[in-house]
Amino acid sequence: MFQIFLYCVEIVTHLAMWFLPLIKLFEIQSAMARTQKNKATAHHLGLLKARLAKLRRELITPKGGGGGGPGEGFDVAKTGDARIGFVGFPSVGKSTLLSNLAGVYSEVAAYEFTTLTTVPGVIRYKGAKIQLLDLPGIIEGAKDGKGRGRQVIAVARTCNLILIVLDVLKPLGHKKLIEHELEGFGIRLNKKPPNIGFKKKDKGGINFTATCAQSELDAETVKSILSEYKIHNADITLRSDSTADDLIDVVEGNRVYIPCIYVLNKIDQISIEELDIIYKVPHCVPISAHHRWNFDDLLEKIWDYLHLVRIYTKPKGQLPDYTSPVVLPDGQTAVEDFCLKIHKNLIKEFKYALVWGSSVKHNPQKVGKDHVLEDEDVIQVVKK
Repeated sequence: MFQIFLYCVEIVTHLAMWFLPLIKLFEIQSAMARTQKNKATAHHLGLLKARLAKLRRELITPKGGGGGGPGEGFDVAKTGDARIGFVGFPSVGKSTLLSNLAGVYSEVAAYEFTTLTTVPGVIRYKGAKIQLLDLPGIIEGAKDGKGRGRQVIAVARTCNLILIVLDVLKPLGHKKLIEHELEGFGIRLNKKPPNIGFKKKDKGGINFTATCAQSELDAETVKSILSEYKIHNADITLRSDSTADDLIDVVEGNRVYIPCIYVLNKIDQISIEELDIIYKVPHCVPISAHHRWNFDDLLEKIWDYLHLVRIYTKPKGQLPDYTSPVVLPDGQTAVEDFCLKIHKNLIKEFKYALVWGSSVKHNPQKVGKDHVLEDEDVIQVVKK
């Protein structure tokens, strides 16, 4: 009997550990909703936002590692030159889109939650090998651990591009809900990292500098946010008009900035006039996954948002190989990056390279390992 009592106490304790953070989360959100947004309340709101961010991080990555991993069926090995994740509510056509784009079977049915695990596929486009991941449908509250949202969004964080698949017949409010869930998990869509300098130090207090006018943050608000993180010595430089959310993102240090395309599916069920309106939505591509309509536009937009650079190789005394380019991410296109992509030992044997293309003034041009290559350049590496 005593063992049963102990077992019941253990269950109640575990439930309390789970529900207490959720109750605190609700209390903070309620307090923020009651607080009017103005200059007088900016300090208080900044403090509440910092507490909310800390609590959400604790919910997402609980102490002891329980449930923090991707989970069985979600941890898909990253392959190819880029990874794209399909995110959306259940039954919006993600599985049909994957099947018709990549020729991979992902179970399709008229009921919700057909896909229960991550289904990978691969497409080749403009010489690049691109991995596609059909993720299970997320539900509202995923960022707070509801359903399997934690695992779904954890995989989305590893993607180079996210496709938010929406049903064109349902309200675009779904777009806002999904954005809210991803934001709560530290994913920033179609944004650049805040232009804020942040450096911890051992002593000297908080050194606050703003290089331009600030509409929300001041020295006191910055100090209160940092004190919530038990940071009392740091240099903070605001190089643009920043918000409390921007500062919290920088302090948290675990945010990911991912480009996103909104794929509005089932356009075969709307009028031409409605389609014209949809085309004006930023970052949006309307399609019909079932009929394969407008796939060319979608693939071209995917290519633009991935910012991939193709480099063709030319063996000595031979014509360039235009069939299998070496694909590099934008920003990592130096000759050294190219050599490391081929083999790590190639840079050790590197003497110089001959380059043909838009990155050089004359063809060919002799360059060093720091030369930055551009899309569709041709390169010949000369070893020592």
